[in-house]
Amino acid sequence: MTTVHRSTLIAYLDELLDAHRGRDYGPNGLQVEGKEQIGKIVTGVSACRELFIKARELGADAVLVHHGVFWDGMPRVLTGVQYGRVAELIRGDLNLIAYHLPLDRHPELGNNVLAARDLGLKSLEPFGLHEGLPTGFKGHFPFPVSPTELTDRCRKTFGQEPLTFLEGPDPVKTVGIISGGAQRDLYQAIDEGLDAYITGEVSEWVMNTAREAKIHYLACGHYATERLGIRALGEHLAGRFGVVAEFVDVVNPV
Repeated sequence: MTTVHRSTLIAYLDELLDAHRGRDYGPNGLQVEGKEQIGKIVTGVSACRELFIKARELGADAVLVHHGVFWDGMPRVLTGVQYGRVAELIRGDLNLIAYHLPLDRHPELGNNVLAARDLGLKSLEPFGLHEGLPTGFKGHFPFPVSPTELTDRCRKTFGQEPLTFLEGPDPVKTVGIISGGAQRDLYQAIDEGLDAYITGEVSEWVMNTAREAKIHYLACGHYATERLGIRALGEHLAGRFGVVAEFVDVVNPV
C-alpha cells in the first residue's frame, strides 16, 4: 500500500486549504497524533466514537473530518465523552485531522462551492462573512427555476427532505449558500437582495424574517450540507498521494 508521512500530508492540507488564514472556532490540522505513515484515510463529517471504531475496523491510519473533537470554550480536561473519543483514537493509533471553516470556503473542494455547482448555479462568487472571511458562495441560475424545483434540487443534492419557508419570488434567479449552522447569515442574503438562501439549520425566528423579507429559506441539514467537501477532500488526497480514502457516513438528521 502506498503511504505518505503524516507531516507531509498535514503540510499539504494546510497549504491547500489555507488553513491558518483567519480565525476559527477550534484548531485546524492535526488534533490527535497517531501513526507516522498513512496509507488509508477514513473521512467523515463529525468526530465521534462510532466513526473512530469504524475507522479501526477498516484498517485506517487516519481519520479526516470537518468537525473535530476540540472547540473553543470546551473544558480543558479529558473526561467522559471527550475521553472516550480520544481513547478510541489512541487505541487504534489513529491520526485525527480536522478542517472546519477552511473546508467550507475552499473554491474547489469546499462544501458550499460543490453544493452550488450541483444545484446548477453559475457565475459563483464568495458570499457570507465568517470571522472576516467569506465562507459561502452565491450565484444565479442561467434559466430561473420555480421554488418547487429549487426544493427538489436541494433534496437531490443533500439527500434529505429540506425544511422550507418559500416566501420569495417565483421564479428564483439568485441563491446564496452557507453550509452548516448559518441561520444568522440570512441577514446577509437579505442585504444582498438574493431570492433564496440555503443553509443547514433553522431557528424559530427565521420563518417570520424570511416572510417579511420576501426571501426563500431552505434548511437542508447541518450534517447533510457538509458531506460534500470532506468526501471530495478524501478523493483529492487519494489522487494526489495514491493513498486509499473511504467516506464513512454516520448519518445525522440535524
